[in-house]
Amino acid sequence: MDRAAFEQVLEEEYSNLPLMFRETLENIRIVVEDLPPASRKGRRSLLGEYHGIPLTRRGADYGMYPVIPDTITLYQLNLEDLAAHEGDLRQHIRETLIHEIGHYFGMSEAEIRRAGY
Repeated sequence: MDRAAFEQVLEEEYSNLPLMFRETLENIRIVVEDLPPASRKGRRSLLGEYHGIPLTRRGADYGMYPVIPDTITLYQLNLEDLAAHEGDLRQHIRETLIHEIGHYFGMSEAEIRRAGY
């Protein structure tokens, strides 16, 4: 799938998330890369990453000064490798997006896995 089509699927899956989650997300951007950096451990199995300050760690002074946006990165080639067809890919994108949003809300890997993602 080309990048534009992948990003369209991502946008659709994001739009289908519950409104209460989407309305809570602030100062965050979602990007797509082919693969994680070559130096990243588990490079071929990593589907996405969250980089930023989780909501649970933001102090009262957060936003009182310029803050770069948090970032959720989805790794297109790794997600496509898991998918047998487009419906499968959509599901993997949705699950990965929800997983990384869980980190934004301050959830640990264990908490996210217990929630089913």
